[in-house]
Amino acid sequence: MDFAELIMFVVRLLAGTGVFLVGVQLLTANIEQLATQRIKSLFEGTADKRLVNVGIGAAATALIQSSGVTTVLIVGFVNVGVINLYQATAMIMGANIGTTITAQIAALSAFPVTTYIQILIFIGIMMSMACKSDNLKRGGMILAGLGLIFIGLSLMSDAMKASRDAIQGVFETVTNPFLLFLIGIVLTALVQSSSATTSVIIAMSVAGLTVGTGGNEVLYLILGTNIGSCVTALMSSVTAGPNARRAGLIHLLFNTFGSLLFLVLLLCWPGFMAHTFQRWFPSVATQIAMFHTFFNVTCTVLFLPFCGLFVKVSQLLVREQSFPEAPTYLDERMLSSASLALSQLEKELVLLADSAMEAFRGAYRSFQTRDKALIPPTQRQIEEANTRAQSIINYLIRLSAQSKLSEEESISKLYNDVGDVMRIAEIADNFTKYTARVTDQGLEFSKNGQGELAQMVAQVEELYRLTREYLEEKSPELLPQIDQAEEAVDGLRKSSIDNHIRRLNLGECKPECSGVFINMVSNLERLGDHLTYIAGSAVPARGQKG
Repeated sequence: MDFAELIMFVVRLLAGTGVFLVGVQLLTANIEQLATQRIKSLFEGTADKRLVNVGIGAAATALIQSSGVTTVLIVGFVNVGVINLYQATAMIMGANIGTTITAQIAALSAFPVTTYIQILIFIGIMMSMACKSDNLKRGGMILAGLGLIFIGLSLMSDAMKASRDAIQGVFETVTNPFLLFLIGIVLTALVQSSSATTSVIIAMSVAGLTVGTGGNEVLYLILGTNIGSCVTALMSSVTAGPNARRAGLIHLLFNTFGSLLFLVLLLCWPGFMAHTFQRWFPSVATQIAMFHTFFNVTCTVLFLPFCGLFVKVSQLLVREQSFPEAPTYLDERMLSSASLALSQLEKELVLLADSAMEAFRGAYRSFQTRDKALIPPTQRQIEEANTRAQSIINYLIRLSAQSKLSEEESISKLYNDVGDVMRIAEIADNFTKYTARVTDQGLEFSKNGQGELAQMVAQVEELYRLTREYLEEKSPELLPQIDQAEEAVDGLRKSSIDNHIRRLNLGECKPECSGVFINMVSNLERLGDHLTYIAGSAVPARGQKG
């Protein structure tokens, strides 16, 4: 092979690889959009049963056709505390099984029928152009992506067939198992996709190329791709919390131990391929794909009982931070799926509301005790709420930039909810100012006035309890109770002001206290209004009417 032929071979091979990756990207992105609710339901169905979590990981990966995406999502869920490390370990094992689907699809390129599958590109593009439904458009792009995958595989195979003699001479000389193992790791780490590397290896087999003597050598490459696939999750977890880094490490440990175990098996059994998969399946492409599936299923079966051990090792290697960060449900990994991101934002909104209400409670305690020393801690809580609110807004902006029209309404509601929660923080700030005024001027409230304020605050707390429960459970039965609680707050405001005016006429209350008292009960009524607005804008659970 001269230099010009080498250049042409590289160009055609890279072109085929590029078409293949575009097809995988189209397939993954559009399946993820269509299946996002199913994926969300899968992860919400997590349990302590290991087999269930293996199934969740495998099903999610089979749906979105990418173990990298699934593992990144798992790392993200661990980072925000949705799932624990024990659940994540089993899910990662399941994701390794799910990713073998891509290799099985690639193996179909060895059969003549795949030539006709390529027409799916035309059918898919026409569907995308002609259909008005977003789901049908995505379905069309899925078909187009599937067609591109086979065209990419065909281009790679054709490039290799054209230079088969020269390439075969190179591959025949590479027989060192450890070198092949390392090549598999490096190539997969570079492209960050074990599916892509495995599919290239399958395309080589379709072109009639063999690695080494045609025995176990190709399997060493496959084992290497398994370790190289951990790069995506590790990179994703670098900037995350300790548990997310542990999840990435568990992925690496599981894949490494499994690959090394099979490496030893293949070294001890040189005729493994000849005595097993070469006997069972006529096509070399199918043999490779089936080994890939067999390897991942076997490793899962062997290591599933040791999930706890993987977790303990990861905890020993990744220590807790000296200064734990404030809990948050926001994670950049979730931005790839709007439905999952919105679900996390709803949970973050609850944390923001807790923060604002805690600031209000601190402000009210400072008023009750006439203790100005409690004002600075309350102000810090208000600042923390402001910081969390800004983080939510920044996250919403990023999500809005890549969201679909159907998701804009939910995003807009969350913007409004953040504003309503921050009104609670402003009311807390108002209460600190009333406390400062009362203490500086030596104002004294009647026992009846203080009791009415306490009664109104208690009713606001009940309203918040119901609102918070509704945000978490989306149970429509709570909405009438929320309305009744809000009406009770309004009623208490009116009766408190009426009673205060009566006490003024009787001389039981001092006129100089009127401004503060009326402002406080009005602020409490506003707080109740904002809580009701938040509950009213929350999206009911699927299948329920709000």
